Amino acid sequence: MRTPPPKRLKRLAFLTLGLLALAGCSSSDDGDKQPSSDAGVDAGTDAGTDGDTDAGTDGGTQPSACLGDSLLKSLGKDRLLVGAKMEDATAASAPFDVHYLYVSSRLVDSTNVCTACNSSCTTQEGSCGQYQCQWWGCWQDIAATPGAMVRDFIRVAKGRGQLPFITYYVELLGSRENEGAAQLTKLNDVAFMRRYLNDWRFALQQVGAERALLHLEPDLWGYLQFNSNGDPRTVPAQVATANATDCGTQENNAAGLAKCMVAMVRKYAPNAKVGLHASPWATKMDVYLNTQASFDVAGEARKVADFLLKLGAADTDFIVIEAADRDAGWYEVNRGEDTWWDASNATLPHFHQAFAWARVLSERLNKPNFWWQLPVGNPNLPNSGDSWKDNRVDYFFAHTAELAAAHTVGFAFGAGIDGTTTPESDNANLVGRVRAYKQAGGQRLCTP
Repeated sequence: MRTPPPKRLKRLAFLTLGLLALAGCSSSDDGDKQPSSDAGVDAGTDAGTDGDTDAGTDGGTQPSACLGDSLLKSLGKDRLLVGAKMEDATAASAPFDVHYLYVSSRLVDSTNVCTACNSSCTTQEGSCGQYQCQWWGCWQDIAATPGAMVRDFIRVAKGRGQLPFITYYVELLGSRENEGAAQLTKLNDVAFMRRYLNDWRFALQQVGAERALLHLEPDLWGYLQFNSNGDPRTVPAQVATANATDCGTQENNAAGLAKCMVAMVRKYAPNAKVGLHASPWATKMDVYLNTQASFDVAGEARKVADFLLKLGAADTDFIVIEAADRDAGWYEVNRGEDTWWDASNATLPHFHQAFAWARVLSERLNKPNFWWQLPVGNPNLPNSGDSWKDNRVDYFFAHTAELAAAHTVGFAFGAGIDGTTTPESDNANLVGRVRAYKQAGGQRLCTP
């Protein structure tokens, strides 16, 4: 499996905007709104146990609210799911619930998706009749029918009793534009959108009738909010024009795009569950880096949720959120940046702040959340090579009741780029945590 290219670091620019706003300068359409009390930040304080318990010790705790009950039951589950992006050998070594895969690549040059990985199947980088093909559909033995990577991934995960989780992250690379505002311009290009939506249909056809969790375009929806006036309908996107077959009733704007992609899931992969991605920086105020006790965390969560509702999030099954794309130790050594969350929850930024944002987001959407691409590092690693320090693995497993109370249905770990910690380079910490969590009985979301 190929590793997707690194996402760019966005937090510095957003943090600057956030600090200006906190100092009294308006940086958003709500810049003149006075921040609320610290109730928003403290919203997660009572979410679960606060002690630094061992993995799985709060299994069976039953919070009062339960947005994720129906979703888990539909998947044949009743406990908080745990997963990772990992090698097959690692997936087979512990009782993971979820195995996730990135589908991230260029698009083929032709309007129609290739039917064979041969010299007629090309991207601008060259032919897919060789192993250097830049299209995900031929990332396998090129003698196999296109899409075998996804089909095989689902088959193998299913054979282990694990749910396949597929992140579709193609619009940026397919657009060949810079990340952010530039990539959004391609949404109004009919030729590009025809190729893009054909590729999405093809991806869904590889899932078919299988059970899977599908995650749509991390960052894209955040950039839409960041670069718009808060209404995705004002961002042109050639949706119905490019794909009248599946999107003919949708508007030609960004809201129509999201709604069409979700509707295509129902049509081509009817047993899959689908979620959009919520970015904590989409409002130009990066919640995860906030250090001000008076900051209105709940207000920022509601802004993101309201934008996602305009995109059609009410018709999805869950919402995907992330913590960071790299280990905190990696950022310290390579960027000189402090991205740690305080595990004692005494000093901002901390875990309670992040979980409070997630909880309010889910309550506004009436959808459970799933934490994705969590850093895999732990404090015992050397901060070099592909082994970096972080505290999120240990904290998440020690506070599963807090997660459940924040309407989380699952959490999955994985490296955002090459050269950061993976489940194969963390000295078996993640595998050990998963085993302990399962042996303790797991974390209930709801009362029976």
